[in-house]
Amino acid sequence: MSGTVAVLGNGPDALVAALGLARAGSKVVLIESVQPGAMTEGWIAPPVLRLLAGAVQGLRIERPDPWLETLLPDGSWLALWRDMNRTIESIAQISPADARAWPAFCARLARVAGMLEAFYQQRTPNPLATRAGDLWQLARLALKLRAGGRVTVEDTLRTLPMPLADLLDDYFETPTLKAALAGGGLVDAFAGPRSAGTTLGFVHRHVGLPAGVFRPDRSNLGEVLARAVAAESRIVRRKGTPTRIDVRAGRVTGVTLADGRDFDAAVVVSSLAPQYTLLELIDPVWLDPAFARALGHVRARGVRAEIGLRLAQDADFQRLNLVPTLDAIERAFDDAKYGCLSAAPWMEVIAGNGREVRVQLQYLPRGAGVEAGALGMQVQTALASLPGFAGAEVTSVELPEDRSDPAELSLDQFLWMRPLLQLARHATPVPGLWLCGPSMHPGPGVPGMSGWLAGEGISGEQR
Repeated sequence: MSGTVAVLGNGPDALVAALGLARAGSKVVLIESVQPGAMTEGWIAPPVLRLLAGAVQGLRIERPDPWLETLLPDGSWLALWRDMNRTIESIAQISPADARAWPAFCARLARVAGMLEAFYQQRTPNPLATRAGDLWQLARLALKLRAGGRVTVEDTLRTLPMPLADLLDDYFETPTLKAALAGGGLVDAFAGPRSAGTTLGFVHRHVGLPAGVFRPDRSNLGEVLARAVAAESRIVRRKGTPTRIDVRAGRVTGVTLADGRDFDAAVVVSSLAPQYTLLELIDPVWLDPAFARALGHVRARGVRAEIGLRLAQDADFQRLNLVPTLDAIERAFDDAKYGCLSAAPWMEVIAGNGREVRVQLQYLPRGAGVEAGALGMQVQTALASLPGFAGAEVTSVELPEDRSDPAELSLDQFLWMRPLLQLARHATPVPGLWLCGPSMHPGPGVPGMSGWLAGEGISGEQR
C-alpha cells in the first residue's frame, strides 16, 4: 500500500488499525493525546490475536471465578461460577426451579451469541448490495444463520428485540438472580430492563464468553498492543491533539494539531467519536447537511459513573452486584429519564489490584448537577455496611461528563446501522477518511476489532 496513513487515538482500535496498516506496507503516523489504559474489558477476537503474532505471549487475560457474587435479602451471597455445574449447585440453594432452568437459558444465549460472533469478525454486509462481493458476503451470513438450524434462527430473531426483563422472566423466579444477570446487559445503556431491545446488549456482551458467563474478561491488551506498535519500524508515534482534518478538492490530505504541527496523509483513520471527527474536525462544507444532522442525532448518552475506593485490606472478591430486583433497576432508570441521579442507584463493585476497587454506578445522566466529591461520599456511605468496606477511602470519581461515551448499542444503531447506515462499513462520505472505535461496528466490548475491520477496508480499497 502506498501513501502515509494518519491514525488518531490511543485505544485498542487505534493501535490495531496502525499495526495492521503498517504490516500491510503503509507508513503510519499514530497521533496520540494520552497513553492507553492498563486494563481492557471485553472479548479479544481471533483476528486481533493473529495480528499480535509473537507479542501475544505477553498477553494476560483475567477470567474471574466466580464471575459474579450478588447480595441476597438475608445478607448471604449467591456466587455464579465459570463451571456450569457449580453454578447450578449454587442456584439450587435458593431455587431448585431456577437451577433446572439454568442450562437451557445458557444454551439459548450461547446460540445467539455465536451468531453475533460470526458477524463481528467481518465488515457489516450492505443490505442494499449490488456488487458481487457484497452479495456473496450477505449469502454467507445467511447460510451461517441457516446452518444453525431452526432453533438458532428463531432464537436470534426473537431474542434480540426483547426487553431483558421479559427474557429473564421466561426462565427464572428469583428476583435477585434476575437482577444480577440484567446488569450485564445494561452497562452504559440509557434504558431499563423493561425497555425494548435491551436483550441485544446482554447478548452482545456475552459474545466470546463460555456458556453461563455473563460478565467480561479483562486483559492487558492495550499494553501488549502498545509494545507491538513501538516495535514496528513503519509506525511513527507523535503526541498531540488534532484540531483539524485537512481536506482539499473533496479528499483528505492530512491532519493539523493544536500546537500548529501538521502531517500530510493520504488516509486518516480516526478512533475518536464519529460526531467529534466529522462535525468538529472536518469543515462542514464537505458534508451533506442531512447527513450531518443525522450524525448529530446519534445517541451516546452517558449514564455511568465510576468511583474508585481503597479498602482497609485486600479485596476477597472479584465482582459484587448490589441491586436486589429488576424493579429496583427500573426505578433507578425512571429517575434518570427526568435528568436526576437515581435515588437508589444500581451498583457493581469490581476488584482491582490489592485494596483498590471501582464502583460502577447507574443511573447518572449528564447534566444532573451532581458534584463529584458528594457522589463519592454517598457511595462510601452506602457501602460502609458491607464486610471489608468500613473506612474505605475514595480515590477517584469519574462522572459521565468526564469521558466520551460510544454510540449506544440498540437495534437502530447495530450492525449495518452502526452508528448510521452511511458509516457502517467504516468509510465516511469524505474520501480518505475512515472511522474505528467503539461507536463503530461491532461496538464496545470487542476491543481492537473495529480497528482491524477499518484496516481491512482500507487495504481492500487500495488493492
